Amino acid sequence: MGTWLTLSHLLRRIRLLVLALPWGVRGSVAFCVSLLLLAQAHSATIRGRVLTSNDAPVSFAYVYVEGRNMATQCDENGLFTLKTPTGSFTLTAACVGFISATAEAHSGDTNVVIYLKSNNLLDAVTVTATRTTKTIANTPVVTRIISAEDIRQTDATNIRDVLESELPGIEFTYSMNQQVSVNLQGMGGMAVLFLVDGERLAGETLDNTDFSRLNMDNIERIEIIKGAATALYGSNAVGAVINIITKQSAEPWSVQLNARRGSRYGTYRYGGTAGFNKGRVSNLFNVQNDGMDSYLVFDTTGESTQVYGNRQWNFKDKMVVRLNDRSSVTGRGGYYFHERNSSPTMKDRARAFSGGLRYENKISDDGRLDVSYSFDRYDKSDFYPQPDKEYLDYKNVQNSVRVLYNHTFDADLNLTTGGDVMDDYLQSYQFSSDENSHQQQTADLFAQADWNPGLHWNFVGGVRVDYFSRYGAEFTPKLAAMYKFGDCRIRGSYSKGFRAPTLKEMYMDFNMANIFNIYGNENLESEVSHSLLASFEYVREHVSATVTGYYNIINNEISTIWDPTLDNNGAMIYRNVDGTNLGSLDVTLVSRLDNGINAKLSYTYFHEFPRNKGYNLSDTRPHSLVAQLNYAKTFKNCDVSVCLSGRVLSRASYYVVNSSENGAYDTYKLYTSAGYTLWKLMLIQRFKNAVTLTVTVDNLFNYKPKMYAYNSPYTLGRTFLVGVSLDVHRAVSWFNKND
Repeated sequence: MGTWLTLSHLLRRIRLLVLALPWGVRGSVAFCVSLLLLAQAHSATIRGRVLTSNDAPVSFAYVYVEGRNMATQCDENGLFTLKTPTGSFTLTAACVGFISATAEAHSGDTNVVIYLKSNNLLDAVTVTATRTTKTIANTPVVTRIISAEDIRQTDATNIRDVLESELPGIEFTYSMNQQVSVNLQGMGGMAVLFLVDGERLAGETLDNTDFSRLNMDNIERIEIIKGAATALYGSNAVGAVINIITKQSAEPWSVQLNARRGSRYGTYRYGGTAGFNKGRVSNLFNVQNDGMDSYLVFDTTGESTQVYGNRQWNFKDKMVVRLNDRSSVTGRGGYYFHERNSSPTMKDRARAFSGGLRYENKISDDGRLDVSYSFDRYDKSDFYPQPDKEYLDYKNVQNSVRVLYNHTFDADLNLTTGGDVMDDYLQSYQFSSDENSHQQQTADLFAQADWNPGLHWNFVGGVRVDYFSRYGAEFTPKLAAMYKFGDCRIRGSYSKGFRAPTLKEMYMDFNMANIFNIYGNENLESEVSHSLLASFEYVREHVSATVTGYYNIINNEISTIWDPTLDNNGAMIYRNVDGTNLGSLDVTLVSRLDNGINAKLSYTYFHEFPRNKGYNLSDTRPHSLVAQLNYAKTFKNCDVSVCLSGRVLSRASYYVVNSSENGAYDTYKLYTSAGYTLWKLMLIQRFKNAVTLTVTVDNLFNYKPKMYAYNSPYTLGRTFLVGVSLDVHRAVSWFNKND
């Protein structure tokens, strides 16, 4: 037992502690102690080995009993011994660099063997690409998966941290009043659709989602489809779809607590997760609180800029009730609170309330029905500490219903059909005082066929019709194909995308700081894109190389232009403009070896083909790269991981529409954004599979911009962060093992 206390000693100490507690607290503590006492009873032993597919031992792999808090660890020869009650059990083996596997065992078995396969890059599962569950190897739609392990290696607080670490072509920047906006290979936030478990989010901050809502404490994986995906997901799915898949509780009970502090900016993050899975019901509850202080940055001229401090609270709950072997109901709910120190006398606040129900039924061996309802509300307000008053100035509420049916006709053909109905309500300070809210209803129908005519080919074709009560209808098709031979895959696709004008773009009537007005336009047409994609992929068991080319033709782009005929002196108004053509090339190299060494390199080249007088108006950087080198190893009683990751962005030259002497916005001025690189070093050590210590050196090489701009990192230099997490249920398992 070494330095670990026996469970009986621990319980005696807890008893003394309980006697010192108030009566109202003793009941809860007594319940926890009873769980520990129940876990002590053992009456049999299971012995076995964990091996690779080549019959080599997997040293120090962890072995769990599914449905019970019982675990052990193999020795260096892959041998394990596990105490269990009498009965039959499902054992799960897990180790860094391998895919977890299960085996059935009975109490008293002495020769159980669990085989682990290497972490094959083609075994990842996606649902976003086709709205059906498929492995990456069999999906003709180019899809990028960011796994829970990838997220752990970024030590991310929210979706921004993850995407900047994993995608070279994406950049988060500041817009007006330090609101965060996103650019993905030449397309802004309105062309990138963010989903959570396939559901849309209400609210926009300038032109995109409030990214602080999307924290990473309960994420199973993130699925990314670049290019238009409107045929499945409707408006805004022009440049990409980013779908965040959340976890379900899989253990009989679990409690996880975590905390992280940084050496600069007063950054902090605290969180916890509690869950259970018993009988036909499972539930997972998460809470996270994070934030930072306001701070000043100084450029080389001595001019200062204040970066606003903020704090966030995120609460999320997900319950799954399995009605029978064929059907289940999933309920979810969430609350988000954000506060930003935007001035000494006023704070920006935002709140989000979300909920939903989803019914899934395997109505036959060939058919599946999925019916869901989703509610999401996002508010923004101004809070004045003196005299403690808060004024709501923005509210977006979305109610939507979806019906999805999937039918497999034979092994070669799968059909997916469905439709959505949504009510969208927007109240905004950017509307006129006479009519400060507008409402719109949308409906759609879509169908998709997934055809596998042989061992080498796979085709996916789909069509969709969307109707908007304030605008009209749009028809969008998509066709994707994949050819497989040996270790190679060739993918190609064409897809039409569109972005319908928003309520804000149609009805805005906003005075811009008494300088000029910005007006909406009820006669706007949809922004339309034609997306072409071609990809070549080579994958072996441990390595992969992917080259993907994108070409997007954008017509009727929705933008603001200067109209000198408005308001006597002129004003800005939303109009459809000519658009542009965007091209990009992605190259990704990945290596994952059994010895624990993993490497990843992703590079993106971007080029705009302007139609507007030859001026390049995109501030997207032509070259960007992310790299990661990781070493992970499982030892006796601990896992160790060291990760070096970096991000390199080139300089960018672009034109900005500028006002001429007469006030008209009809001239162009050349700007240049400086390139930069940031690197991060992380050490992650997990003890007894229960306690994790994370030490991070962010901005490893102490980069500081000469000039702080909207698209430069607002860093003061090297930052140290220390985090710790405790899996209480795992700790109990280890106490039981050593009792």
